Amino acid sequence: MNIQVVPEHKLSSVAPLKQCNVEKKEVELILVKDQNGVQYTSSSIIPTPTGHGGPPGSSEEERETWGKKIDFLLSVIGFAVDLANVWRFPFLCYKNGGGAFLIPYILFLLIAGMPLFYMELALGQYNREGAATVWKICPVFKGVGYTVILIAFYVGFYYNVIIAWSIHYLFSSMTSELPWLHCGNSWNSVNCSDPKLHNASFLDRTVYAKNKNTPAAEYYERGVLHLHESRGIGDLGPPRWELSLCLVAVVFILYFSLWKGVKSSGKVVYITATMPYIVLFVLLIRGITLPGAMDGIRAYLHIDLKMLNKPKVWIDAATQIFYSLGAGFGVLIAFASYNKFDNNCYRDALLTSSINCVTSFVSGFAIFSVLGYMAQKHGVNIEDVATEGPGLVFIIYPEAISTLPGSTFWAIVFFIMLLTLGIDSSMGGMEAVITGLADDFKILKKHRKLFTFATAFGTFLFALLCITNGGIYVLTLLDNYAAGTAILFGVLIEAIGVSWFYGVDRFSEDIERMMGFKPGLYWRLCWKFVSPTFLLVVVIASIVTSTGLTLDDYVFPPWANVLGWGVALSSMLFVPVYAVYKFYSMPGTFKERIAYCVTPEHEHHLVKEGNVRQFTRAQKGRRRAKVTLARPLDGGGPLDDARAVLSARVTESKKGKLCVRRIILPL
Repeated sequence: MNIQVVPEHKLSSVAPLKQCNVEKKEVELILVKDQNGVQYTSSSIIPTPTGHGGPPGSSEEERETWGKKIDFLLSVIGFAVDLANVWRFPFLCYKNGGGAFLIPYILFLLIAGMPLFYMELALGQYNREGAATVWKICPVFKGVGYTVILIAFYVGFYYNVIIAWSIHYLFSSMTSELPWLHCGNSWNSVNCSDPKLHNASFLDRTVYAKNKNTPAAEYYERGVLHLHESRGIGDLGPPRWELSLCLVAVVFILYFSLWKGVKSSGKVVYITATMPYIVLFVLLIRGITLPGAMDGIRAYLHIDLKMLNKPKVWIDAATQIFYSLGAGFGVLIAFASYNKFDNNCYRDALLTSSINCVTSFVSGFAIFSVLGYMAQKHGVNIEDVATEGPGLVFIIYPEAISTLPGSTFWAIVFFIMLLTLGIDSSMGGMEAVITGLADDFKILKKHRKLFTFATAFGTFLFALLCITNGGIYVLTLLDNYAAGTAILFGVLIEAIGVSWFYGVDRFSEDIERMMGFKPGLYWRLCWKFVSPTFLLVVVIASIVTSTGLTLDDYVFPPWANVLGWGVALSSMLFVPVYAVYKFYSMPGTFKERIAYCVTPEHEHHLVKEGNVRQFTRAQKGRRRAKVTLARPLDGGGPLDDARAVLSARVTESKKGKLCVRRIILPL
């Protein structure tokens, strides 16, 4: 709300005015409208932030900040652009109508993806806290902070394993002949068959991407995973020592990237966030020069508008845009909390989310140019070689590379890209855990290096389950349940907490204090109505479409699905459990407890006075305003007392602006 201080009346009862340095302070006035205008009722003084300022009630302790703005941007881009951009989006686009899939994808990006991305960056930057303590703005929702922190920890269990596979493949590629080129190796079965020795009629008996007896497929399942030595999730076996060493290397990289906070991680991303783009460009140039490449690209971009009649296409677009941008894992909040208070996070949100989505689209050309080459080489259709997930990047693509001149070089380049794509995303997840808990428990912040080591080592111990003979079953279970419905639920509660309990108007005022302008009507409508509705629909669709877990032909036993839902509930239950705990830990009557739970911590003194914004806003004619006053830095005066009593006579202009006519400060 705009306030105009009319100059015709002077401040009274203050020290004589003179030329001096002044410190501005904002005074929040709660106003009640009556028949003759607007009459003042109460006030409180809010310190105005400086360059290293913060929100009302923030700690005087100076928070670490990024060394350079580019450190933050590369960290956000590196986190958001991950393996899914390469192994999931291109296939989803292809199977859901090609270019037609971009219609729901871009729509959901604009109405939900970007608004949620912007909201999390602004939330973290303004409050300068991690995912848990950021909820000092509405304490009852602190449980959702613990939810996303635990989910980020769960994801680290299996995501690091995928990076370990990449390291295994990277070192295996450093030979004159790639190990997945031929049969006859110690890991191959008697059924192993070289596709080059068979004609298309033989290959047509099964979808090529599902053929488990090619050298590349057997190297992945038998040479790396040793899946043939396990009968299912109930028969895991011991961890594989080769993958254990690769996992140690991943944890080693993560620890020394994060142990000094954003000062160290901000430098690592100069390599990990930029390298994938260099490699992707090189692979794209090589891919489009291959025979059959144009067939693959045409298949990728074909437009089938009839596919838009299928609800699953819209569900796939909604879930892909959500997971692709990475909202809800606490990472964006953690990263933004290390920004300078006046950083333009609005521009950052638009830039980084756009780069992420463009990367997904461009990666499809690099992928499908090679798939077109594979289809022509084996005389099959594109749909026979098109797949997603690990099957694409650890079987189909490596097999294609092995047939190229200079295959060793191309394999090394490709797996370096997978390694760098994964490592900075994993860094983001671990930083969310470290920042979220360290801000909540100050003893952990004092011993950050030790806590970082404990977090990295903890993920290593749990990840050992995923590198056993049956580890792929554990990985699949965690991937489906730990970060499935649970993360959607977490972001839904987060959006409701910010938009409906803290309030879009107040959140917009916070952004104005940081950047000097309020978000437009479009963003406010998305935050309050569109994004929560979008998330609610996606959560319901996720639950309704949930079926028993499978992996190829293997069907998980019922107890495994129960265990999976137990993992999901272990994080989601933090929301209601903490809300109940917070309610009963607050003093006062039922109404006062509710007020304490939904009122920002720095305004808890207002609850005792009965001036609760969420409760008083609905009263007839009650309005809020902020006035900026100034006092000499060296002159003392009444404003030294943060609880200075003010009296004001305020009138309402024809345009609805509140005009302060007189302010009296008692000596």
